[in-house]
Amino acid sequence: MATLTKNPNVNKWVDEMIALCKPDKVMWIDGSKEQLDMLRAEAVSTGEMIKLNEEKLPGCLYHRTKPNDVARVEDRTFICSRKKEDAGPTNNWCDPKEMYAKLTPMYDGVMKGRTMYVIPYSMGPIGSPLAKVGVEVTDSIYVVLNMAIMVRMGADAFKNLGDTSDDFVRGLHSKADVDPEKRYIVQFPEDNTIWSINSAYGGNVLLGKKCFALRIASYQGKNEGWMAEHMLILGIEKPNGEIKYVTAAFPSACGKTNLAMLIPPEGYTKRGYKVWTVGDDIAWLKPGEDGRLYAINPENGFFGVAPGTNAHSNYNALASTRKNTIFTNVAINNDDMTVWWEKLDNNPPVNATEWKGEKVNGPEYVAAGNKLAHPNSRFTAPAENCPCISPEFNNPKGVPISAIIFGGRRAKTAPLVYQSFNWQHGTFVGSIMASETTAAATGAVGVVRRDPMAMLPFCGYHMGDYWAHWLEMGKILGEKAPKIFNVNWFRTDENGDFIWPGYGDNMRVLDWIIDRCEGTVDAVETPIGYEPKPEDINVEGLDGITTETVADLLSVDKDLWKEEAKGIEEFYAKFGEKLPKEMSEELANLKARLG
Repeated sequence: MATLTKNPNVNKWVDEMIALCKPDKVMWIDGSKEQLDMLRAEAVSTGEMIKLNEEKLPGCLYHRTKPNDVARVEDRTFICSRKKEDAGPTNNWCDPKEMYAKLTPMYDGVMKGRTMYVIPYSMGPIGSPLAKVGVEVTDSIYVVLNMAIMVRMGADAFKNLGDTSDDFVRGLHSKADVDPEKRYIVQFPEDNTIWSINSAYGGNVLLGKKCFALRIASYQGKNEGWMAEHMLILGIEKPNGEIKYVTAAFPSACGKTNLAMLIPPEGYTKRGYKVWTVGDDIAWLKPGEDGRLYAINPENGFFGVAPGTNAHSNYNALASTRKNTIFTNVAINNDDMTVWWEKLDNNPPVNATEWKGEKVNGPEYVAAGNKLAHPNSRFTAPAENCPCISPEFNNPKGVPISAIIFGGRRAKTAPLVYQSFNWQHGTFVGSIMASETTAAATGAVGVVRRDPMAMLPFCGYHMGDYWAHWLEMGKILGEKAPKIFNVNWFRTDENGDFIWPGYGDNMRVLDWIIDRCEGTVDAVETPIGYEPKPEDINVEGLDGITTETVADLLSVDKDLWKEEAKGIEEFYAKFGEKLPKEMSEELANLKARLG
């Protein structure tokens, strides 16, 4: 098949990859329905995908990965900058020359007997000044079909690149033998290049996702004066029709997708409030012509964690999966070829196939302490399926951001919500984010770990330089900078139960945040930041939550915060001379305020 572009830089690079990998066939992905339908049919005929119930889940497919390949692998993920100090202490580093020398023989002839798919794609709306172009070559039909959902894929993607530009991200992926000992997910920021091998799990192989949209893009943003952030984007429409947009960063399993697709409580809905989803995971932010910060979602779909998603926790996410979705590592109900996962409902299918492919009696299997779906099983769903997708989703200019929200999962330390004193202090607040680990990242569960701006696994360069870039962006934005907040939905009582109801009721906190952005509500100054007066959080219609409860949720325990300050100091010590002096100042100021 002929190439899809006249761009000599693209064609030369693809030719080099073909010469290296030696596929039997090369297929350029043009994004047409005919081509994708043919690939879906082929994936089903080979057994790589399973077709689900066409009436109940039209256009939906099922896929399972090998049990050794079910999540991102941080210990096999590398940032290969030319200088080690540019990668920083939080990334695995290797000299690019050494890494290319190690990996090139692994790719040599790796696609013999296979088809190489060449996937041109745009991160962001085609034609947007904030969008970027990537080309991924892969031997995985699963990657092609997922990328068709996750990005704007096909010949149109080259519109932003033109016939001469060299500004595209080169992604090389081969599932090879899916050997965990030889698994590498490698970013070469200075070369605009990503190499991934021996994985077939989405987070490691859909190279537009974390690899490009965060690791490479964060580096590009630093050099080009914009920001790539691990943030949802949502719009809050008030009864008068005015919409305010916020971005929010949370580590995994802290309710990020739930917040992105929030359904306001009944009282708010009756008054005419609406919430619009622009993005559930990644935001690219750039100052607009009017000096305000604008955000686009570079993605075109949702790669969501299935377990825990249900009609109560996230109605809109569940609704997004009802057609043209790919389910990975969930369970199958063999009676009607639908899918099931933990907490979808209380009725595990009797005639089930669990995620590794074994036929089991679901209720008995679950009762014995087993999981039918893998804890990090996924759905890849088109954003257009989401009932609350924003009318601005494809706006090439993006949406103007009023507030940036940070959050984590803390049982006692962080209050329900507080506002930073200013942008510099807000950068500090983002830098000290901490949470308890979950299954979305491999490793121990329940350990408190620092995850600045939820970017620790995704920052493509030195975290100290990243914070310096945040401070620089604050200077550029000046008075027009968004206000910065921190939230914590996860405070617990003496029995370990969550006090705040969360989910849709988080709207009550967003309401206060928007009021603060508009300057229509006062706040109380505390050692950690500005907090609401308890009576300014609307608790109308909430069972068992009173203004007194809110006061408790807002309490700041100075002793706990003094301990926290010690933890921050230890964490900051990692960054040596690259720690911006402003961060040290903010820590010193916090200690002084705590007395």
